Amino acid sequence: MKVSVLFVCMGNICRSPTAEAVFRHYVESAGLSASILIDSAGTHDYHIGHAPDLRSQHAAEQRGYDMSSLRGRQVESLDFERFDYVLAMDRANLAILQYLAPRGCKKQLQLFLDYARHHKEREVPDPYYGGEQGFEQVLDMIEDAAQALLQHIQQRDFAE
Repeated sequence: MKVSVLFVCMGNICRSPTAEAVFRHYVESAGLSASILIDSAGTHDYHIGHAPDLRSQHAAEQRGYDMSSLRGRQVESLDFERFDYVLAMDRANLAILQYLAPRGCKKQLQLFLDYARHHKEREVPDPYYGGEQGFEQVLDMIEDAAQALLQHIQQRDFAE
């Protein structure tokens, strides 16, 4: 069985590629790379083809996550068929996804931080216009939710 996860933010250069890199690291560590497809995308077309924000890459590298091969892309209609989990970083992008989703696909759309265990916030703040600390905060939130998401998938989709 293959499970697929798509992380979505606005431009796909800060939050969603960070979530992709962190989740991929956890999936690889769990030995599930062949069983879980992971990607990220943006609701807007601002950064198609661009590498993640250098501040995001630097903060991720400091914690052992490699984002260097990732490139920005925009959500497309096929994503709603291809992915089992379509996880938005905030309510604004969730609303856009709900608008774009074909009928019947809304059940798979949710906020990524709905999986977080140690953060009360339900939205990952956009660090783009802030300082370095914002990128660290984003990583803290993403690590929390990514660990819990992987555990959820293992229990729900790979339980023996």
